[in-house]
Amino acid sequence: MKIIILGAGRVGASVADSLVSERNDITVIDQDPARLRELESRYDLRGVVGNGIDPRVLAEAGANDTDLLIACAAQDETNLVCCKVAQVMFNVPKLVARVRSSGLDKSDKLLGKDGFGVDRIICPEESLTRYIGKLIEFPEAMQVREFAGGRACLVSVRARGGAPMVGHRIGALRLMAPDVAMRIVGIYRRFAEEPDRFISCDGSTMVEPGDEVFVLSGREQISEVLSSFHRPSGQNARPVRRIMMAGGGRVALRLARQLTRQGSHHIKIIEMSPERCVALASELPSDVLVLQGDATDEELLGNESIEDVDLFLAITGDDEDNIMASLLAKRMGASRVLALINRRSYADLMHGTQIDIALSPAQAMLGELLAYVRQGDVQAVHSLRRGVAEALEIVARGDAKSSRVVGRKISDIHLPPEVTMGLIVRGLPDPTEPQEEGSEPKQREVQVIVPRSHTVIESNDHVVFFLPNKRLVKDVEKLFRVSATYF
Repeated sequence: MKIIILGAGRVGASVADSLVSERNDITVIDQDPARLRELESRYDLRGVVGNGIDPRVLAEAGANDTDLLIACAAQDETNLVCCKVAQVMFNVPKLVARVRSSGLDKSDKLLGKDGFGVDRIICPEESLTRYIGKLIEFPEAMQVREFAGGRACLVSVRARGGAPMVGHRIGALRLMAPDVAMRIVGIYRRFAEEPDRFISCDGSTMVEPGDEVFVLSGREQISEVLSSFHRPSGQNARPVRRIMMAGGGRVALRLARQLTRQGSHHIKIIEMSPERCVALASELPSDVLVLQGDATDEELLGNESIEDVDLFLAITGDDEDNIMASLLAKRMGASRVLALINRRSYADLMHGTQIDIALSPAQAMLGELLAYVRQGDVQAVHSLRRGVAEALEIVARGDAKSSRVVGRKISDIHLPPEVTMGLIVRGLPDPTEPQEEGSEPKQREVQVIVPRSHTVIESNDHVVFFLPNKRLVKDVEKLFRVSATYF
């Protein structure tokens, strides 16, 4: 696919990194030559210096025959105008814009073909807020990713000694919890003086303390699954009630608004800028405490009872400040800490240390973009392990004649050996099914199925895969592609 990316900042660079690895033809437009030279030295892409709203610059970037334009410059106005120019002047078929303003809803007429021509908007801050919200809802999880409209979830959890499902082989876990529809799809294990290593899972694989375990399950059973790997039987889960945020930017504001609507959290925000503190205090309810100060100040954290905090979020725009604030908060007694880290090398270093969760802002929203870029009936994509691994939801289409998977048993489907088929969600509405005018769509019971060797794939099944390496994506997509005989 030929793709133009407007903006070589953090988001643009992360998008380019992900899409280049999938062998797309990438061109990046930016007004900063130094940024473009850096990207060209790191990735196999082309840089064009100039303003993305200038038709001549778009033409130089190849807009005449491009398949997709992703506008992720710093300013909303630039992104929207660039998309409109690409639509009117070059008839680019797919247009995606990064839009930070919460005033522009995804269904707003301003964004449609008669407006700015945007097919989809992405907002990293909104994606990040949703992501952190899931971690607050499921405090024992290190990651929570949704599939099939939220009916199924992929979670990662740190295995702890004494938990019911730790210290056993995977084959035995099915007998221990026969009523729990779950599948362990991957384990990353710590080794002395080495980075975490992926361990493929079969019935003989042992779950050891310290493992990062990736599990697919129905949403209703996620809490039970997490507790079985993370805490001893009989020990109650500790809900997240007291939250402290270091940094009062857009993410902190969105998250505080979201949490105060739920009404069950005590929130403190520490922000360096006095002006920003005043703005936050004026926009948030009075029960949110906004403090002016430095989150790496040990005395300030002690005075604010950091030892009673259930979750400490370091979400400033500075990686080093976030790392130091998180390490300090953890040492002073915070139950759980999350650091927002833009640099992948830093995130790799911090993952699995005293910092419980090292989160990359771009990775939180890349899934939404990848699902739009991918071919076929890909419904959801989630980038995992800082972009190395991936979870993929794809819909089976066709019949036994036109499809390599529909009507066939799992044992007869030739998947790459590293790929794990985790769950099948059956009974969701099929948008391709013809409906009589005025009739209601057929209501079916939605089932979350753990596939076995004898399970038969049906048309419109939503199948969720875990791929330890992104290079395997094309193989899965090719397998699910229907032949030309299917209409």
